[in-house]
Amino acid sequence: MATLQFELQHTDASSKGRAGKITTDHGEILTPIFMPVGTVGSVKAVTQQQLQTEVKAQIILGNTYHLYLRPGLDTLEAVGGLHKFNGWNKPILTDSGGYQVFSLANNRKLTEEGALFQSHIDGSKHLFTPEKVMDIQRVIGGDIVMAFDECPPYPSDYAYAKNSMDLTHRWLNRCINRFDDTPDKYDYTQNLFPIVQGSTYKDLRTASAEFIASKNTTGNAIGGLSVGEPMEMMYEFTELCCDILPAQKPRYLMGVGTPWNILEAIALGIDMFDCVMPTRNGRNAMLFTTKGVINIDNKKWEKDFSVIDDGIDCAMSNYYSKAYLRHLMKSKEFLGLTIASVHNLAFYMWLVGEARKHILAGDFNSWKENMVIQLQQRL
Repeated sequence: MATLQFELQHTDASSKGRAGKITTDHGEILTPIFMPVGTVGSVKAVTQQQLQTEVKAQIILGNTYHLYLRPGLDTLEAVGGLHKFNGWNKPILTDSGGYQVFSLANNRKLTEEGALFQSHIDGSKHLFTPEKVMDIQRVIGGDIVMAFDECPPYPSDYAYAKNSMDLTHRWLNRCINRFDDTPDKYDYTQNLFPIVQGSTYKDLRTASAEFIASKNTTGNAIGGLSVGEPMEMMYEFTELCCDILPAQKPRYLMGVGTPWNILEAIALGIDMFDCVMPTRNGRNAMLFTTKGVINIDNKKWEKDFSVIDDGIDCAMSNYYSKAYLRHLMKSKEFLGLTIASVHNLAFYMWLVGEARKHILAGDFNSWKENMVIQLQQRL
């Protein structure tokens, strides 16, 4: 059992892009990395075998709010944690549920103690305190667990954003105290990441990043971005936080995003990403490919018998044709959802893998500039 280690292997000379290696008790993660979102212990429409062999995922997410409600802590504790429950033997990160509570704005109440909310399943009432969220994540068993925070909406006025940030900081102190006072639940080490907040105010983001950096945790996250603010603003505050957060710790930008968002954020110094976009968009007929974006519903693909994408190393992308996938989607066949989801995830993994190669080769920035234009094309 060992605490998470981060080895910074190379920094790109023409940007702030980094290549690194995270080591956990469940294995290594090469950064920059994209983490598929497995909200309820499952990445929608994709098997764990497909995640390993087709997507080549190195780490996946589980969500505290959803797993706490169902299957519940009794089940997860009885089996020995989420790794054993879902059969995923690589690293898992658990999101604290802060964002889900934020998205339940009409069914929750925030106090100093915590967040009181109603279950979306049966309407029952629950209180998440920082201490309880730490205890829940101990039971779920993520290798990386996230601090409980409040994610303010965009736009937020200054007073709200400041009060929210201060609350997040006080909650973080309680998270750290509880985490430090409780042992690892299973036979491996868990690691706590705090989250920078502060909405879109420079002084608040600066203060929050400095506060989070002072806690000297094994890694750090940036939250409260990609919630509706303009893209330029997201990049501005990502860069501001990266410049403050310690270089020798992994940096995780939560909930981001499109392939071009990811490339731009890598150039600013981000190491870790997660987003539901590849699977959600895939289920809605949008494919990200090495040549641009495809809406597979469009009639133009009806007789296109070329494979989905021969530019990435994924058996599904290289095997099935665009015409066949369009037919499956139009027929509402479940297989279509799986092929589209696996392809998009494999593309995201290809993208961060290529970024890593170009950082190590020293030509990341010029490659990134071309890719951002290419990937946004509508085919």
